[in-house]
Amino acid sequence: MMDAPVNDLFCYRPRAAWAMTAMLLLLMLVNFLDKVVLGMVAVPMMAELHMSPAEFGLIAGGFYWLFSISAVVVGFVFDRIAARWLLLAMGISWAVLQLPIALAGGAFTILLCRMLLGAAEGPAFPVSVHALYKWFPDEKRSLPIGVIGQGACLGLLMAGLLIPLVSQRWGWRMNFIILGAAGALWSVMWACFGREGRLDERSLQRSSVGVAPARAPVRLPYRKILRDPSVLALLLLGFAAYWMIGVALTWLPAYLEKGLGFSSVNAGRWFGVVVVSVMPVTIGISWLSQRMLAHGATTRQARAQLICLSVMLSGMLFMVLALTGLPAGQKIILFALASALSPVATTMSPVMLGEMVPANQYRAVVSIFTAVGNVAGAIAPAIMGRLVQAYGSTDVQGYEAGFVCGAVLLVTASFVGLRWLYPARSKHALMGETVTAT
Repeated sequence: MMDAPVNDLFCYRPRAAWAMTAMLLLLMLVNFLDKVVLGMVAVPMMAELHMSPAEFGLIAGGFYWLFSISAVVVGFVFDRIAARWLLLAMGISWAVLQLPIALAGGAFTILLCRMLLGAAEGPAFPVSVHALYKWFPDEKRSLPIGVIGQGACLGLLMAGLLIPLVSQRWGWRMNFIILGAAGALWSVMWACFGREGRLDERSLQRSSVGVAPARAPVRLPYRKILRDPSVLALLLLGFAAYWMIGVALTWLPAYLEKGLGFSSVNAGRWFGVVVVSVMPVTIGISWLSQRMLAHGATTRQARAQLICLSVMLSGMLFMVLALTGLPAGQKIILFALASALSPVATTMSPVMLGEMVPANQYRAVVSIFTAVGNVAGAIAPAIMGRLVQAYGSTDVQGYEAGFVCGAVLLVTASFVGLRWLYPARSKHALMGETVTAT
């Protein structure tokens, strides 16, 4: 009788779980506003501070220089710290680091602050995913992970609609002041209402492996996990998806304004159109995956093949956009469709990793996945900047050459996934070893 109230703490509680999902959705909204704001103010910032496209691409990529390192470091240590406090520390850091950018008089200050901001934001996604995993069982994870991914879309939508208007009326610097205030507001809300999930990880391990909870603490060498074909395929898919996300966040506004000839306000509106298209596609594919599992599909079918086909179609659409002489409006529509499909790899891959790896190593593995993906975020903007500078900032071919590079990477990653991504096989290979070791 005394155990019942304690055991209830480790049961799935839908209302509380979805309340925390809503809070983390808002966190992702602020997170992606922080990421995209530099790209949205690229044109006036480069003009005022006399930056070349290559210099701006270097600064934009600088956001990711420490991003991956911090994601990995925190991933290995945050099992000792409650996710609630880590998220609060990140929110406060994001708010504080916006202000020096608003007051910056040169490129070095912006580069330094963006590097530190990247370090503070690096662990955000893996910590948020792990925080949700403490609230949802495995069979119910696809949809909430897809939902917090929509915070990114909402942030991008708000950026496209509001940042050009703010820049036009008060100057590009005001955007960073507003973002600092938004980060501070979320931090206050989280300090008041954020809670740590209590869904027992031991029961999750039991449901995944089919062994008693006492066996869950067994650990595998990370070299074995990271050499598994399915894990490697997911790392490549994440790398390719983050490559195109990095390109879009940094260079899409300039592509619309300089390459396709729209005004800054209209470019922001078209940016919003691109972002809106992502939201229903990501949620729809996550929902479809969950429904397929409920109707007896394997995770190979409902997760692996589904995301690989989505990523492949995304790459093909980017190629069509770049290699055909379509009018500007049709190019935006193709870009919107392509951009809506590839991010599925970033939301579904952590779900598959949770299926395959030991529960007590899941946090670190998702952090490695995020870090590897965001290495692409450091490289892609700089390469795009070189291409834009080589062709000229008003020549659409420079931007579209960058899209082709990303498209080739997407198609290659999807073929690798279709060939080697077998979650159930890797689950038995990795989890079976933990059973033997016990």
